[in-house]
Amino acid sequence: MEKIIQARPHVDDSHLPHHLHPVIKQIYATRQVQSATELDNSAATLHDFKLFKDIDKAVVLLQQALAAQSRVLIVGDFDADGATSTATLMQGLAMFGLKNLDYLVPDRFSLGYGLSPALAEQIVTMQPELVITVDNGISCIDGIAIVKQAGIKVLVTDHHLQGEALPDADAIVNPNRHDCQFPSKSIAGVGVAFYLLIALRSHLREQGYFQHNPMPNLAELLDIVALGTVADVVALDANNRTLVHQGLARIRSGKTRPGISALIEVANRNAARLSASDFGFSLAPRLNAAGRLDDMSLGIACLLSSDINQARRIAGELDSLNHERREIEQGMQTEAQAVLDRLAFKTESVPDAICLYQADWHQGVIGILAGRLKEKYHRPTIIFAAGDNGEIKGSCRSIEGLHMRDLLERVNTLYPHLISKFGGHAMAAGLSINEQCFTEFKTVFEQMVTDTLTEEHKQSILLTDGELPNECFSMEFANLLKNAGPWGQQFPEPVFEHVFEVIQQRIVGEKHLKLVLKHQSGRLVDGIAFGVDVRAWPDTEVRYVKAAYQLDINEFRGKFSLQLIIRELQKAT
Repeated sequence: MEKIIQARPHVDDSHLPHHLHPVIKQIYATRQVQSATELDNSAATLHDFKLFKDIDKAVVLLQQALAAQSRVLIVGDFDADGATSTATLMQGLAMFGLKNLDYLVPDRFSLGYGLSPALAEQIVTMQPELVITVDNGISCIDGIAIVKQAGIKVLVTDHHLQGEALPDADAIVNPNRHDCQFPSKSIAGVGVAFYLLIALRSHLREQGYFQHNPMPNLAELLDIVALGTVADVVALDANNRTLVHQGLARIRSGKTRPGISALIEVANRNAARLSASDFGFSLAPRLNAAGRLDDMSLGIACLLSSDINQARRIAGELDSLNHERREIEQGMQTEAQAVLDRLAFKTESVPDAICLYQADWHQGVIGILAGRLKEKYHRPTIIFAAGDNGEIKGSCRSIEGLHMRDLLERVNTLYPHLISKFGGHAMAAGLSINEQCFTEFKTVFEQMVTDTLTEEHKQSILLTDGELPNECFSMEFANLLKNAGPWGQQFPEPVFEHVFEVIQQRIVGEKHLKLVLKHQSGRLVDGIAFGVDVRAWPDTEVRYVKAAYQLDINEFRGKFSLQLIIRELQKAT
């Protein structure tokens, strides 16, 4: 589906500091920045931990565990947010002097997400005295009940949306529980874990604990927090931007852990120039590959490694898994496209929703496939793969205008026999259903999407920041933009639009279009469009193109040059 390239309307930016570059000032204003305070990324601007419901109960549990040197088990999740959350608490609690620490991540394929009843039975045999969930727990009512019945205390830290009931835990720290006043509802699981450590340090300081014990420098954990925040694709509100900014600053100045250094190396990134998009597109996929294809413990081991050589070995394994994941995904994408083609499904007549199931698709990759199809066709998408005991597992991705978790809840209320379990956010969710219910579920899902979406929602619009003034078409301005971030989800990196003359065009790496373009100022600039339709490009008949692009700086053998990352390319006259 071809995107509509549309410039954002000009908005009043007089409330923002006058010293800002006028183009950057307008970029901030169109992203609803209300004051200069939101642009201050110093640690002092972070929201107060005391705003979290149950944070006081949580720190008492941790203080008691510390005093008794209790056996503490951290129960994580198999994605990058779960891995970074687990690593944050493993290292953070050890910094306070807790010695009997261990972690457990459920196997994606046999146990599924979170503290399930099956995982709970396993936990009971391990006999911990305190269980801490990270990036899960808010919906694990049955599993937590089993752990509690065994006399084990449970502290839930999570950021997923609360269902009708809360689990019977000793403390539940989650900004999205209905009675929590913490303002940043989009904080990632790793951010919640980090706040728990900040609260613990404050509590222990008041108790005089650090008169005889070293006080941890929790800023050392911000590189992990930044990686997990971007990897989980949460909205980068002011609080999350501060966490990411602080983590990036540490990495760029060389103050990062061996595991992240090794991931940066294997991804061929430059640590001194690392950006938030490098987290999302280069580091996170390698970390996620462990949980998708193998065991996320490998990713956690990379983050926790204190030896650079060991970290490099693990990062190499993660890189290999990521290559394997790409191959699997490519095969699944080809198969999915074949299914859509058989249904006479063309971009000119896209249905309101996409819902596909194939028994031999890989559970670990269906989320990526759902995301790819959602991006291509701009429609809510659910992809199912075979699970266990007659169930199939689905991964959902949505578009603006349709809250996926709310829709699943509506299905569950009206058709209680259809869904075994579900959870997630507005834009991404997961569910399990009985295989025999797939056809009925697909019909219900598609109808509900049709009833919800307007024609406007179904348009794929790429919002740009308009045409860039000639004097800004430079390396200097590209550097200004880079430092004006961090950019990410719901605080998008600036995209500009322009009609260029095409000087050269060729395919590189089998599916990327390399261009030399001529700007109206007469300047020649390189452009790269990733993942183009090789049936349409290169087109030697095309002399002019309308491009929506990001201004970037390419580094090659120590030399820097201006480069355009082309987000959308359309023929122009």
